Amino acid sequence: MHFASYNIRGRSSFGVVLGDGIVDLRLRLSPRYQSLFDVLRAGALEEAQALVAGVRADFPLAEAELLNPVPGGEKILCIGVNYANRDAELAYAGGNEGAKYPSMFFKPPNTLVGHNAPILRPKESEQLEYEGEIALVIGKTARRIPKERALDCVAGITLCNEGTIRDWIRHGRFNVTQGKSWDATGSIGPWMTTGVDLTRPLHITVKINGEVTQDDTTDSMIFKFADILSYVSTFMTLKPGDIIATGTPTKIGPKTEPPRWLKAGDVFEMTVPEIGTLSNRVADER
Repeated sequence: MHFASYNIRGRSSFGVVLGDGIVDLRLRLSPRYQSLFDVLRAGALEEAQALVAGVRADFPLAEAELLNPVPGGEKILCIGVNYANRDAELAYAGGNEGAKYPSMFFKPPNTLVGHNAPILRPKESEQLEYEGEIALVIGKTARRIPKERALDCVAGITLCNEGTIRDWIRHGRFNVTQGKSWDATGSIGPWMTTGVDLTRPLHITVKINGEVTQDDTTDSMIFKFADILSYVSTFMTLKPGDIIATGTPTKIGPKTEPPRWLKAGDVFEMTVPEIGTLSNRVADER
């Protein structure tokens, strides 16, 4: 089931996407729950799902401005260099192959726009890079969760373009925060999908202007979903609405000099069949 957050007809709401329509859940769950974040915090996802059975859509999907599927969560965590062979692609990063634990960093929510919203290239740099990733949405509070039960804390999954301003990655000596924190340089969505079997491989395809530039499955992940969840929950409490971006596959084709950065007019598309497609056009920041 696809849960979306959106603006519609001058108001914000949330609901379930059914085909080319949306069943509005805020109309049915308010005032108890004003957002999908409220639903997750209350552990009411099953209640929300039950309300959709046999219900017709309230309005066309095309009328909605889709947002971050679960706005309001406490934190966005990202796993770096988590697909095999990315060590060679990003030699400076050191990589994760052979590492005992994953590399990680935080990402502010202001960096990610919704489906179909423009991604912005800042005037300070031409080095805007895309990174298509599967993101886990946490649905239950979890601390020190064993690997065999780790997937139980996931409410659903979504798609994320974990955008990077590459030449700002090395502004500081030991961190990547500057290059990962620019406003509206990445995207997330189009919705949160529930009921996906996370123990089976998920196929990720990314296209730039219709050309396939990333094509891999989660079988290539160095640290799997359960590994990540168990590890992270060892040192911090995961809470409903938290998002974990799990790493991006290696890009297809030979490296170019200079590298091919995103520019105004380019279209990013990421598809995972079980979820759908996240699409954004690049624009220059004014």
